[in-house]
Amino acid sequence: MLIIGIDPGISGSICFFEDGKILDVIEMPTMNEGKKNKRQVNGAQIYNEITYRINKLQKQDVRVVVEQVSAMPGQGVTSMFNFGQSFGIIKGICSAMQLPLYFVRPTKWKKYFNLIKSEKDASRTRAIEIFPYFSSQLSKKKDSNKADAILIASFYHETYKKEY
Repeated sequence: MLIIGIDPGISGSICFFEDGKILDVIEMPTMNEGKKNKRQVNGAQIYNEITYRINKLQKQDVRVVVEQVSAMPGQGVTSMFNFGQSFGIIKGICSAMQLPLYFVRPTKWKKYFNLIKSEKDASRTRAIEIFPYFSSQLSKKKDSNKADAILIASFYHETYKKEY
């Protein structure tokens, strides 16, 4: 069973996870948009990355687990629109690929890993504790988004084993 854990958004990540092990983690593919060169999620590249990794698998042997995000107080209208757009692109790609799609709220997976009310970087520390063999890939503070994707996939693997 291949689990694809996704931390959506421009600075998010995608984790490919199988049998309790991290196969690969990539930063969210992005591209420049318009005259101001603002970044946006590159849907075609997300499709290519997923297709490359599920090439020989049956669709029923894949689970895509996406962090269920919503608007947060204090965030700007433009940034929330862009965040929602990224989330929608991911949903659309996975739906078009007919991949089973699951959503998990941040509070649910963070509670499972004892990360409620902790610093953003705490997920990186926790991922390194659980997967020490992957620590070199999580050495920078900005790698907390990769850690989030890893923990989202791991959460699904640990809590939904009965399903498969």
